[in-house]
Amino acid sequence: MNPVELLALGEAMIEFNQTGEHEGRVWLQGFGGDTSNFAIAAARQGAKAGYLSALGDDARGRMLRALWAREGVDASGVRSDASAYTAVYFVSHDTEGHHFDFMRAGSAASRMTPVELPHERIAAARVLHLSGISLAISASACETGLAAIDTARSAGVRVSFDTNLRLKLWPIERARAVMRKVMALTDICLPSLDDMTALTGLVEPEAIVDHCLGLGAGIVALKLGAAGALVADAAQRFRIAPHPCNAVDATGAGDTFGGAFVARLLAGDAIDAAGRYAAVAAALSTEGYGAVEPIPSAARVRAALAGDGRIG
Repeated sequence: MNPVELLALGEAMIEFNQTGEHEGRVWLQGFGGDTSNFAIAAARQGAKAGYLSALGDDARGRMLRALWAREGVDASGVRSDASAYTAVYFVSHDTEGHHFDFMRAGSAASRMTPVELPHERIAAARVLHLSGISLAISASACETGLAAIDTARSAGVRVSFDTNLRLKLWPIERARAVMRKVMALTDICLPSLDDMTALTGLVEPEAIVDHCLGLGAGIVALKLGAAGALVADAAQRFRIAPHPCNAVDATGAGDTFGGAFVARLLAGDAIDAAGRYAAVAAALSTEGYGAVEPIPSAARVRAALAGDGRIG
């Protein structure tokens, strides 16, 4: 197995996204799972990405393996569990935005344990990426994620973490405790404004960035939705303006931002250039339905940056 630059750990799923056709009765089959979206976004920007997870030995699992093969994401670290199933979720839309319904309890990924971790592969990577969902889907998955972080840090591998708070998966008190612990071990922190307000009570972006840096995060890229982003490290911080777009579905936009941001850091970009690139990638990803299909290629992102006069 060849080492990869970036390894993401979590749960991938089959997506059904409501398109609005025939009074909302037509659903587009796609793919999702925040860390899988992240890995695909990074791969489309040129990073050598891999994925760590478990799938059911079923048709949906085979569809995901075919997806990763097409995208150039190394899935040799994804185990098949014949006793479990591959999760599914549905995305519906209304005037208040997009809404998620999941069928994931007892899924193959939720049955991951630390014993199954490929520690040598983690130690050979440059970045390990996880999310709040990676840690929330089950107690054993949380233990697995924390063990992966320990392996990464022991080997000098940077840790990337997206909060992706889902209160349907765990109570706020446990989410606060676990995420506080993980953010203290994080080199690249990718929170969202809404998540951090729920976790900390803070509402000002500057205060949230200060909080994350104070916990020990090395780099913070705070996603502000339609307001862009705020990226910072201990020495500097930059407000990233939103890129204009014709948004129809924001599913996976934050994952695209994170994957593009880390890919550009791996390529040697400074945090402000990586932030500008990621903001454009995330905006472009909202112009189609689904979490994966609309993720832009590097060529498309660079063309949009050139049009803005903001090549980073």
